[in-house]
This record gives sequence, structure tokens and C-alpha cells, in this order.
Amino acid sequence: MKHFLLATYIFTSFAFGADSLATWFQEGSVKGNVKYYYIETKKDKTDGSHTSAHANSIGGTLSYTTGNLYGFSTGVTFMTTNGFALPNVVDTSILGKDNGVRLGTGAGGEDAQDSFSVLGEVFIKYEYKDFTALYGRKVIKTPLIHAKEVRMLPSAIQGAFVDYKVADETTIGASYLTHFKQRTSDQFTNIIEHALGANTKTITGSDEGDIFVADIVYKSEKITFRVYDYYAKDFMNSAYADVDVKNTLASGWKMNVAYQYIYQTSIGNADTNLNKVNSITNGNKVSSHAMGFKFNAGYKESSIGFAFSKVLSNNDRHDSLVLPWDGTPLFTNMITSNDLFQSNYGKALNADSIYIGGSTGIKFVYTQKYDFTGIKGFKTSLSYLNVRNRAFENNQRDYNIVLGYGIGDFSLALKGIWVRHNTSQKEDGSINPQDDKLTQYRVIANYKF
Repeated sequence: MKHFLLATYIFTSFAFGADSLATWFQEGSVKGNVKYYYIETKKDKTDGSHTSAHANSIGGTLSYTTGNLYGFSTGVTFMTTNGFALPNVVDTSILGKDNGVRLGTGAGGEDAQDSFSVLGEVFIKYEYKDFTALYGRKVIKTPLIHAKEVRMLPSAIQGAFVDYKVADETTIGASYLTHFKQRTSDQFTNIIEHALGANTKTITGSDEGDIFVADIVYKSEKITFRVYDYYAKDFMNSAYADVDVKNTLASGWKMNVAYQYIYQTSIGNADTNLNKVNSITNGNKVSSHAMGFKFNAGYKESSIGFAFSKVLSNNDRHDSLVLPWDGTPLFTNMITSNDLFQSNYGKALNADSIYIGGSTGIKFVYTQKYDFTGIKGFKTSLSYLNVRNRAFENNQRDYNIVLGYGIGDFSLALKGIWVRHNTSQKEDGSINPQDDKLTQYRVIANYKF
């Protein structure tokens, strides 16, 4: 990436005159955020043992983007997380957890506990009318590759991105993705190696790989329709589609209904190698189907919601969703326990809760604002999820409470998470023993500028 920065500087220096270049930088903009994050996680095991970990961190992001000169602009984003007042047992999910997993020192080891800083975004962009092209590092948000900003820092991607607005309401896009930085890491790792880790060559026949993404998004006042296809040669192909319909009734009620479908299948060398008897998936190649439905209704400052998801079961296939790049696409996704460790280095073929083959999820949510009381900025959200799977000894139950306050550019969130019988699935399809209870508390203060 340092060579890319140097090349960008040389290109702009020769392409534009000194005066133009000076104006280009002078017309740039700065933005960012400062975030304080506290997290505490406790687990009660069914054998009577207990674990407890917590952490404090302060950090955030600082971004600078130049002005637009002949359609060109460049940008950088500095990201940092800095732990302090750390205990003997550290919750590394707001520090360098993925670094520890990748380096083999463990999710709670010294590498995972280290603070870090990284240039999370470095890019050059060209815009002409309805056409946009970008190359470099960028934070992106798509259903299966996402930023996952719920934690301290976002995840980021390195690659090339093209978008073209074919109509006022329709955009088509194409991307070529080569590297991924997980939200708890300072390293941009090859995107396929990040997913499969030490098993990359065994599964795909190569030490590295890439992903081609094609998408189309239609968005009008009432209807949003999205289709994405993620093609990773000799690994897998993933297709995602959803439609969301919104309407406002004469009575003042606002409603929306949405449906989603996901299909994943191993391809090429992965399809052959995973189908072998001694493969890490126990001889099962990837074939996953999932669907979801949600309904939300709101009136003034109150809203209620219901969501349903189903991952189909197939005993002859690796039927769980494969989500190594921080996508948590199902409508029933909760704050934690869902897809919690699947995006760590080499953990793509693991899964948990609603993402396991055969899981059925039912979610209810109630949100209330309190501006009507005269005290503005406060909001509460209550959520409940029930996950049923024939492979589980007990249904998993999630309870989430969020107390939020926001005024201007400042926000504060207090989150309580309680999960009964949380569990996960190993690469070979077997289910890990369920915990009795997971309890987690978070305090997040964020100021944007």
C-alpha cells in the first residue's frame, strides 16, 4: 500500500499543475469520531465453571478526503484502538482479537490484547456523471461483506470498485476484492486466506485468491430491491437477494415488509476437496440455503417488529452459512452470539446460532423514543430471539436491551445482552456443548466531527 500512496502522489504531481494540486488539497474535508468502549462478558458453563473478561478502549477514526479535480479525488482514514485499565483476563473483541487468532497466540493472548493503529482507508476515486471508479482500501457495507461497526473499529476491504447509475433509482456495480482487514486486526490479509487460514491451499489448491462481486440496487420511495453475487474461484459462489416495501397509511402508521434469500455453494477445487472423506467438513461440500422475512410497524415515536429466518438442513452437505467477512445478513441477527467468531482468521467454516444449518429464528423487537416527554434524545430498544435446531439440546434464547441517548454529534449507548444456551458449530458439522448462560454489558460513547 505504501507503493500505491507513492504512485498516487507522483501521478497527481505530473497530471495537475502546482496551483491546481494545492487547490485540490485545500478544498478537502476532514471528518472522524472519538469513541470510548467498555465491554464485559461472562459465561456460565453447564459443568458449573465460569469465565469473565472485560476491557476499556478509547480510539476512533480520522479521515481526510481531497476536493474533486477533473473528476479525481483521494482519501485516507486513520483508525486506532487503545486499551487501558485492562484486567488479567481481557475481552479482546474491542482490541486485537483477530491478530491473536491469525498469529496463533490465541483469541485472548498477548497479541490479541495489544492496541493498534492502521490506515484502514487509502484510495483514489474518479467520478464522471453517473460513473464512479475507486481503487484502494475502503470500508464497504454489503450483505455478506460488511463493516460491522458495532465494535470499536470497522472492517475494511482492498480492491477495485465500479458503480454506474443507469437510472434515477437503479445502480449497477462490480468489484474485484483482494484483501480484508477484520475489525479487530491491523493487517490486510488475502481475502481467501483470511477465510480459510492454514487450510487455504488444502481446500482451494492455492495459497490465496480473490472475489468478484456484481450487484444491482433499485431504490425508490417505497421499494428497495437488491441482488448481489460474490464469486470466489475454487472456493464458493454466494448469491443474495432482498426486497423491502415501505408504506405510510393515512392514519400515520408507517409499515415495511421485507424478504431475503441466500444461496451458497462450493465451486472448483473446493467443491472437489471438501467432498473427500477426510476433509475438514467431514466429506461435505458447501451447499447452503437461507431465507428470512420481517415486518415492522411504527407510529409516531413507537415501533414494533417481527422477523423470521430459516437455514435449510441437508445432512449430506455443509449446510451452514459461510460468513468470513463480517456479514451478518439474516433479519433475525441480534447484538451478539450471532456470527460472533465466524469472521476471525480461518474460521469461515464455523457457524453459530441462527446461521447453523437447520436453525429457525424468531425475533421480536420494540423501540421507543421519548421526545414527547419534553426530554429529547432518549431511546430504548428491547429485543428477543428464539433459535430452534434439532441438533440443539435446548433452544437458544437471546434478550437484548439498549438504552440510547443522542444530542447533536454525541451519542451514548448502554447495552445489556443475556443469552441462554448459546452454541456454535465446528467445521466438521458437530455442535459444541451449549453454555448455560452468556451475559454481556457494553458502554459506548461516541462523538463525531
